[in-house]
Amino acid sequence: MNREKQLNKPVASFIVLTNIIFLPLFFIVGAVSMLGFPAWVVDVMFCVSAWSSTFAFAALFKKIYPGQSFIQFVKGKFKNQLKMSVVLTSIMIQIFLFLVILFLVSNNSEVDSIFSISSWGMLIYFFFKTLLAGPLGEELGWRGFAQIELQKKHSPLKASIIIGFWWGMWHLPIWFTYGYLGIDLIKFILFFMIAIISTKIIMTAFYNLNQNLIIPIIIHQFFNFFIGIINGNLIDLIMYNAIFYLVVAVLIIVINPKKVLYGKEEIDVIDYGLQ
Repeated sequence: MNREKQLNKPVASFIVLTNIIFLPLFFIVGAVSMLGFPAWVVDVMFCVSAWSSTFAFAALFKKIYPGQSFIQFVKGKFKNQLKMSVVLTSIMIQIFLFLVILFLVSNNSEVDSIFSISSWGMLIYFFFKTLLAGPLGEELGWRGFAQIELQKKHSPLKASIIIGFWWGMWHLPIWFTYGYLGIDLIKFILFFMIAIISTKIIMTAFYNLNQNLIIPIIIHQFFNFFIGIINGNLIDLIMYNAIFYLVVAVLIIVINPKKVLYGKEEIDVIDYGLQ
């Protein structure tokens, strides 16, 4: 029985295919919105487009890991018992940043309500929409595969910067949906990239401490959810997040550079089983 030929550049192939899948799906989101479909239909299509990295990884899996089981791979990413100290620390950091940003925005905001959502029902709906349209669809490919694959050759910090950059660039079509032009667009892109790369570094730090995909899913979810419920100027919100998440990322590097980011970590090798 012949084994499938393994990809020479699996991470690059994953990034390219992720974008190839995402672009038409995102255009469908725009078309559905312009044609006047109900908001929930637009939300469903947006959630589907957010899963482009998972679709890409699933399509490439047999060429990346010949003879292994995709289902077992996914299960392996959640097999390690969660360390509550890691989970609670990551959550508390983000809650603290949220409160600081909320305070800054509330002092500089002219809107009547500092929150964009006015009912518990809509808050719950937004929470699960955010979860489906981001963390659940993105983390398996970007963190569970690409990050770990690069860490086999590079330090976690370098791998985080590389993946963070391409993860940020994957969002490029979305940047132009906010209507920003000129200097505002440049500021938005700059702050967005700083925020997303900084968040990626934080994800890596906590994920390497526990190696359970729930960790980056939680961090990703809180980042998106908190920024979405604050009613303020989006550029200001992105700027504050860029500044404070960068500060946290730098502090993590300073506090524990060898174990968490600079030194090459021993990656948990899992026997996913031959089919």
